[in-house]
Amino acid sequence: MLKITDGQCGKCTHFGEHHAADNGLVQIRVSGQAPEGYTDECGHPKLESLHLRVAANSGCDGYSPIAKAS
Repeated sequence: MLKITDGQCGKCTHFGEHHAADNGLVQIRVSGQAPEGYTDECGHPKLESLHLRVAANSGCDGYSPIAKAS
């Protein structure tokens, strides 16, 4: 398992953006852990047309934190 921290794709609003309610993705965000080799789409508006798949522990300057549950 990979540890996912703030600033990494797994905790970014654009990671898996088109299916954000997916239970597996929610668990990664809540637990801060992702399976080795886990990848998902990057929905960042500047990158979306490239159809990038990134690892949960990747990162970029376009990081946008997910909203905290209230």
